[in-house]
Amino acid sequence: MIPDITNLLTPQDTPPIEELFEHLFRGQSCRVERIVSTGQATREGQWYDQEHAEWVILLSGSAVLRFEGETEGRALIPGDAVNIPAHCRHRVDATAADRESVWLAIHYEPVENG
Repeated sequence: MIPDITNLLTPQDTPPIEELFEHLFRGQSCRVERIVSTGQATREGQWYDQEHAEWVILLSGSAVLRFEGETEGRALIPGDAVNIPAHCRHRVDATAADRESVWLAIHYEPVENG
């Protein structure tokens, strides 16, 4: 079988009203997804508290990411990446409303140090 080639930065034909989550592939202990944001943010007072670790990179657009305990979010530009440990509470305070912000997220089970 010959694999398909896709472009993660190809714009949507119609900008999505809600954030778009596209599962690209899944492995034994990881999942890779593309996320397209168009002005969305985490609801006020809500925090993500995930059972798994997540490495994420912003490929296009802009975003503001905040971790619990911080008074202000951190502005992200294309190329910025962060490794978020399991149960590290975080939220997206803002994404660009005038263009697509494309993220690549890898959810995984970290290897135990031993």
